Amino acid sequence: MSLLSRLFFLLVACALFVAGCASVPGPRAAAPAQAGRSTIQQDAPYMHQVESMARRRGIGVVWINPPVKRRPPPR
Repeated sequence: MSLLSRLFFLLVACALFVAGCASVPGPRAAAPAQAGRSTIQQDAPYMHQVESMARRRGIGVVWINPPVKRRPPPR
């Protein structure tokens, strides 16, 4: 590869690295739950039902985005 193409590749790699780091949430992104708002939790009974049915059929389940349900805040 010529010097120009190596420099171009390095520039593109650096740009992708910086863009990837910019999309990662920092410590300020995790806001505490506010009073009076619902909380979100995994829908464990539904997940158990799906996994049990899949296990009986010989199918493996991998949850990429597990199902969630909203729960009212504790009073």
